[in-house]
Parts: sequence; structure tokens; C-alpha cells
Amino acid sequence: MLVVSLTGCAGGGGGTSSARGSGPLNAVPETQPVAVRQTIATEAMERAESLRQQGMNRQALVEFERAIENNPTLPQAFIGAAEIYRAQGDYESAAVRYGQAADLEPTRFDSRYNQGLMLQLLNRVNEAIRAYLRALEIKPDDYDANLNIATAYLQTGEASSALPYAQRAVRINPRSGPAHANLGSIYGALNRHQDAVNEYLQAAELTELKPPLLLNLANSLGKVGRFEEMVNTLNQVIRAQPSAGAYERLGFAQFRLARYEDALKSFRTSIEIDPSYAPGHTGVGVCLLNEYEFAQRQNDAFRTEGLRHLRTSVQLDPRQTAVIDLINRYR
Repeated sequence: MLVVSLTGCAGGGGGTSSARGSGPLNAVPETQPVAVRQTIATEAMERAESLRQQGMNRQALVEFERAIENNPTLPQAFIGAAEIYRAQGDYESAAVRYGQAADLEPTRFDSRYNQGLMLQLLNRVNEAIRAYLRALEIKPDDYDANLNIATAYLQTGEASSALPYAQRAVRINPRSGPAHANLGSIYGALNRHQDAVNEYLQAAELTELKPPLLLNLANSLGKVGRFEEMVNTLNQVIRAQPSAGAYERLGFAQFRLARYEDALKSFRTSIEIDPSYAPGHTGVGVCLLNEYEFAQRQNDAFRTEGLRHLRTSVQLDPRQTAVIDLINRYR
């Protein structure tokens, strides 16, 4: 089940380099008297802010880290470093610095939220959830935090835990297409497909749904028996991004509408795109056995080819007990 992209993901390229080459330091040198180190930190902060305003982020990062080394009680130094790491795409270092800033200011929402966002981008989803929960203790009605924690819970398969946050995100911003799409994904995961359809359709009025979300919508339309709309939705998907899965779902909908020739063509296209796609082979096999029955079992070529595709499907995915039963009935 695909979910919408994270919010608040501003940042630069995908590299992980930093001005120091190895991310933030953990040790604080104590070779200088405290007063001297505090002065060094203050001056480094001033230089860092000036350099950042001039767009000289690599040099600014060196100064933010110098400030941290000399006075590890300056939240703004940690935040400044985190923001540059984030812009560089070094989410690991950014997560560390945002977390340290949040520990210094436990009531500051932004640092804890951004720590969660970096962790989620690193696919450390359970850690991200913990950070989001702490952020939401500070600011429970933040739209981005509610939307992203719902997405994170869905990533872990905990759709029921995701639901209240996704619902709250919609209440906070009812004109948000991503919020409605995310809630639709969660309803779909909970098998509440009519609710899912309602949310996806609201999302489509507010934003353009990408092919993966349209596939989710098509699946939920099929679950509630709206096969004509399912066909129309899948045709949208195929125009934008043809795939084995989209053609297989199209074949399913056409079969349920008794458009058997169209269904067989769609299933065959599915396995032309991906010969290892088991559901496509199942669809071809079922269509051919259907033709065998329509021919009053007089044309054995339909049965032979149908069984070949069903056996291929089971070889690709042995868990299909219903397909195995069908093979046993017709062999």
C-alpha cells in the first residue's frame, strides 16, 4: 500500500559529504578554560551566521561545529549545523544535531519534529515515530507532524495506530490533497474501502493523484464493486505509467464486467511487461479456462494453455492455494 510523500522535506542534493567529512563530533575538547571556550563559541556563531547569509554553507558549517565543540549548550549552533547537513543530504548527521538541539530545549517543537523527519527519511521509522510523538506532546495540532507520523505508522504496518493522526491531519487542513490521500491509504489498509474511495476522490479534487495512489483508488473501487470506475481509473494509470500490476488489475475489472476478450488481452499485456508477474499468469489462466467452458470443453487447447499459465503462477508464488485447487480440478 503506497502512501503519500513526507511533508516538510526541504533540503538539497543526495550527497552525504560535510565540511568535516565525517558528520558531527561527539567529544568536546576541554583544553581551554571555560570562559575562553565560550568566547570562541560566540565568535564562531557570529561568523557562521554571517557566512550562511552569504550562501557560504560549507564554511558556515565549520564555524557551527567549532561553536558546538567549544560550548555544547548553544541550541542554535546545533540547529544551524543540522540545517546545513540536511541541505547537503546528510540526514544522519542532521538527525543527530536536531536531536541534540531538542535535548537542550525540550519544549522546542521544531527541533524534535525535524529529528523525526530526518529519521524517517533514513527509514529508521520506529525512531522517527518516537520523535514525532515527543514533538506532538509539544504541539498536538501540527499538520505536518500528524501527517508524517500517520505515514510512519503505515510504513510499519500499524494502520490502526496511524488512523487517528491521519484523521487529525485532515481536520487541521481539510483542503490538503495529501492528507486526504494518506487517510485513503490507511482506510484501504484497514479494509474500509468505501471510506478509502471517499478520501481518494476528495484528494483528487484538491491535487493530482500520482499513478501509485490511483492504483490504490482502483483497488478500493474494485473492493466495493465499482468496476466501471475501476477501469477508468486504471486507464488513467496506464496512460501515465503502464505496468504489469496496472494491466493485471485492469484485466480483473474487465473480467468482472464480463468483458472477457478485453480481460485476456490485458492479462497477456501484464505478463509481456513482466513475465515473472504471478497475478498476470493467473489472470491469463482463468480467462482461458473460462473460454474452455464457453466452448463446452470441446477445445482442449484452451485448457492446456490455461493450466500452463496457472502452473507458472504457482511456481512464481507457491502460496496460492485457490490456484492450486483450480489446477487440480482441470488437470
